[in-house]
Amino acid sequence: MEMDFAFILGGITASTMVLLFVLFNSASKKEAKGLVHAENNGSSMITTTAENGNQHQRISPTSDIVIVGAGVAGSALAYTLAKEGRRVHVIERDLTEPDRIVGELLQPGGYLKLIELDLQDCVGEIDAQQVFGYALYKDGKNTKLSYPLEKFDSDVSGRSFHNGRFIQRMREKASTLPNVKLEQGTVTSLLEENGIIRGVNYKTRNGQELTAKAPLTIVCDGCFSNLRRSLCNPKVDVPSHFVGLILENCNLPYENHGHVILGDPSPILFYPISSTEIRCLVDVPADKKLPSLGNGDMARYLKTVVAPQVPPELHASFIAAVDKGNIRSMPNRSMPASPYSTPGALLMGDAFNMRHPLTGGGMTVALSDIVLLRNLLRPLHDLHDANALFKYLESFYTLRKPMASTINTLAGALYKVFCASPDPASKEMRQACFDYLSLGGVFSDGPISLLSGLNPRPLSLVLHFFAVAIYGVGRLLIPFPSPKSMWIGARIISGASAIIFPIIRAEGIRQMFFPVTVPAYYRTPPSNLHV
Repeated sequence: MEMDFAFILGGITASTMVLLFVLFNSASKKEAKGLVHAENNGSSMITTTAENGNQHQRISPTSDIVIVGAGVAGSALAYTLAKEGRRVHVIERDLTEPDRIVGELLQPGGYLKLIELDLQDCVGEIDAQQVFGYALYKDGKNTKLSYPLEKFDSDVSGRSFHNGRFIQRMREKASTLPNVKLEQGTVTSLLEENGIIRGVNYKTRNGQELTAKAPLTIVCDGCFSNLRRSLCNPKVDVPSHFVGLILENCNLPYENHGHVILGDPSPILFYPISSTEIRCLVDVPADKKLPSLGNGDMARYLKTVVAPQVPPELHASFIAAVDKGNIRSMPNRSMPASPYSTPGALLMGDAFNMRHPLTGGGMTVALSDIVLLRNLLRPLHDLHDANALFKYLESFYTLRKPMASTINTLAGALYKVFCASPDPASKEMRQACFDYLSLGGVFSDGPISLLSGLNPRPLSLVLHFFAVAIYGVGRLLIPFPSPKSMWIGARIISGASAIIFPIIRAEGIRQMFFPVTVPAYYRTPPSNLHV
């Protein structure tokens, strides 16, 4: 059986490459020409020097880099760049411990990046739990999908934890470096001089208006960023909401694994966030009205619609968590990276790029971006030539694509496949995905290595995605095809294409599959900025 499907995988490679080549040639002129600043980017959060006038007290430019935001991306970036000898000024709106219901699962690929950044100790002393894979449930059946970690040290795995504890540990570690200034304040605008970002205007916690200047400003102020509109074209989509609650005094059916229930209307997630707590996230699609928390509709929805789909081992604790009442919700956002040409500034983290959190890939992408940016900046001593620096850092947007686009595309495609639908072709695709992953071997290791950030290869993702579709078609046509099964099979292929190719186009076909054709791929450090 495995040999037959391995043959299928190989057989679709050529046709997939031809299709990608056609899509590449039809890509828009904007993508082919690279990154271009929009002529009209809506309401701007940029203040020019002339506009600034005497409104803000000047601060001498004693920093090399200003970082806006001290979440996962901002804190990790501050520590990393300060370790390289940079003088870093971090401005965070609220330095108290965050309390979020996402950003709690770090994939093994992200943990490897944490090790590269010397931040692995930040998952220590916060009761973080090792995660070795997933358990997938559908219609009373389940299958275990383990991360392919055989080639790594025993310490390498996923990690799950309270997001706020993790962030506080990274803030504390960054603050131990003498060249890091971590300050609580609200950034009100970017400071522009002659088309170049020179720093930020901000208010301290006491209401004092100040200006922080540096050759490079990096905006990491999260998914609710009020500065991104000045630096990118934010095409934010909200495909669903997560409803979060914490289960206590229970054990997951598969210890140290995330659990994904292919429920109706959409997935339900369970994973440990401490030695005594399990996070439950219930997805509510955007086309369904989110039940009200205030009038009791949400509790009724969770008990009547969701609870019957929860594994029996977790049912009693799930009901107890609903009765306890600490139920929260948040919108799930996705946004492809589409930066403007803005010398002196960069976007990072969720302010820059978001994907559906179903696959838990956000922190892995952010940490991978930080490793890449550190390596690009490492040869540079002087950052003051903003135009030369910007031209050089254009390579960042291409070099980040293998990891970022693989995780982004998989998250968007998997969410659409995992959602329930009355359409026969969608039902078959969903069942085919479950059965394909249940085959084990290369059929589970391949997709799981993509999801975990261990194998950031976009082409491998596309091949596996269409292998699932062809597997579903094959099941319909064997042993004897009928006109109905052939019609549904054709709709499975067209439906799969309609799911994945718009996501690929938004990610950037050229940068994703043909990065060596992008001139920025070959950028070298400017000679006038060298050590």
